[in-house]
Formats: sequence, C-alpha cells, structure tokens
Amino acid sequence: MGKKEKKSNIMLIGFMGSGKSTLGIRLSYKLKLAVKDTDKIIEERENMPISEIFKTKGEGYFRNLETKLLQEISEKKGRCIYSLGGGTPMQLQNQGLICKCGTVFYLKASPETIYERLKGDTTRPLLMCDDPYGRIKELIEYRSPIYERCADHIINVDGREQSDILDEILKILGEPV
Repeated sequence: MGKKEKKSNIMLIGFMGSGKSTLGIRLSYKLKLAVKDTDKIIEERENMPISEIFKTKGEGYFRNLETKLLQEISEKKGRCIYSLGGGTPMQLQNQGLICKCGTVFYLKASPETIYERLKGDTTRPLLMCDDPYGRIKELIEYRSPIYERCADHIINVDGREQSDILDEILKILGEPV
C-alpha cells in the first residue's frame, strides 16, 4: 500500500465538550485557515438553535441536515478546519463522508472530563435528563469505537492544556509549532 494521500481539510470529531470548537479556533489562528462549526452552520441555515431543531423537527431531521452538509464539504475545494457535532459520525453514511472530507482528529475525553466541562449546560439536548453523568458515560461507550474508526489520529485530551493538544496536532500535520 502506498503513502496515504494528504487530505486538505482538518476534521475535528469527538464527544460534546471535548474541545473541538475551542481547538478549531486556535488551529485557525495558527494555520491561518477558516474554521467552521457544523452545528453553527446548521443553526444559521435553520434560523434556530439545535435544541429547538430537536424539539420541533426531531433528531432524525437534524441528522439528515448533518449528512447534507458533509456532502457539501466533501465536494468543496480548498482547505478549512471543521468542528463536527458530537453525533455526526453516528450515521453510517457520515463516517465515509467525514473521512473523504479531510484528515480526521478524534479528541478523546473521559466521561468524567466531559461531565465536569458540561455540568449545568442547558444547551445540550442529549443531556437534559435525570442522570447526565450516566448518559454521558453510556453515549461515550457507544460512540468511542465509531469515533476511533473514523479517526486518522486519536488525541487524548484528559488533563491536558489546549496548547499541548494544539502542538501535538501541528506536529502530526507537519506544521511548525
């Protein structure tokens, strides 16, 4: 097998609260590339927050919007950083699209890290339940193998500074730190 083709876009995947949006912004400054958050794009297009889309149109409708957006990204020319919603890789058709779109980094975080970062956040529809920690743990156990399958690189974020994670990604990309 030959050398893996270098993909132009940088795709950040991982569970909600893993740091995709924050890291995407920092990478953007460092690499002088645009950063786009797929959740924000969908919110702008639908003119409502994701929690409202889930409530009024359902999760299935939202997941279809994610797939359509990935199809658009896969067909675009140029180089960009994309921060994907935590559930985006769960649709089978999205997994292939994500890989086609660019180099995929999975920001891996433990349930404890995610819970600490998100406790009290009322904007996450999947955590609006009696036991958010239990829900986080259950979702991560289910999603982690799928994230790993999509990833070109797995970056553990637990207990690490954003600057260290940024440096690791830059080194992998062959960019100056």
